[in-house]
Amino acid sequence: MKIRKESPEKIKQSVKEKYAKISEQNGEAGCCGPSGCCSTDSSVDYTIFSDDYSNLDGYNPDADLNLGCGLPTEFAKMKPGDTVVDLGSGAGNDAFVARQVVGESGKVIGLDMTEAMIQRSTLNAIKLNYMNVDFVLGDIEEMPLDDEIADVVVSNCVLNLVPDKERAFAETYRILKPGGHFSISDIVVAGDLPDAIKEDAEMYAGCVAGAIDKDEYLKIVKETGFENITIQKLKEIQLPDEMLLNYLTKEELKEFRNSDTGIYSITVYAEKR
Repeated sequence: MKIRKESPEKIKQSVKEKYAKISEQNGEAGCCGPSGCCSTDSSVDYTIFSDDYSNLDGYNPDADLNLGCGLPTEFAKMKPGDTVVDLGSGAGNDAFVARQVVGESGKVIGLDMTEAMIQRSTLNAIKLNYMNVDFVLGDIEEMPLDDEIADVVVSNCVLNLVPDKERAFAETYRILKPGGHFSISDIVVAGDLPDAIKEDAEMYAGCVAGAIDKDEYLKIVKETGFENITIQKLKEIQLPDEMLLNYLTKEELKEFRNSDTGIYSITVYAEKR
């Protein structure tokens, strides 16, 4: 399936189907984390993108599907009483860490477009007896949320899955209060990915093919109107040869390794004035 030649609706449907399947797993086979990272060989243990959440207060292993590529909640400058919106909240991992910070006086809203993820995260919140954590079904490009409701927006390895990133950041700007800010972890590239990777549905759902150039990413953030844009963390990602050979010939792989192209996990902070 050549994902870049499909419509945005078909792209999102492909991602939705992939993440619905992941929601049925127990964290051992996340697409952006261990056991596969979009490799067709699920027996290979690839801890490629995900960072370790287990030392953060509020961490709940039932909510951790190893789908992240950073620790945005660690950098998000949240405080007690804040309202936090988590974009692409999955099983609730970042939302529950945020809840630990904002406390009972705050509020956390998780937004996800996959019904199965909303069901799982809601069940996790019930088990934890969190009365101020809600999970909402919706599209990041058209959030079913009121204007200026969030003090802080976080997101972890999700916006690279959104076809219209300009619209996604515009919506993020809309829901933030004046003086609010975001901390978002994402996958970006420097250089050009091979077409065989960019056009593959699995690599899109796996956070790679949908990634855009780092400078272009930051330009979108700036042109949306955000200020004080800061890179909080930058980490190069090395995709294993075993995975890339599912998409590239040996010669193409050699050319890719010798090129200046890099894949990075980036955590970006920005403010709305």
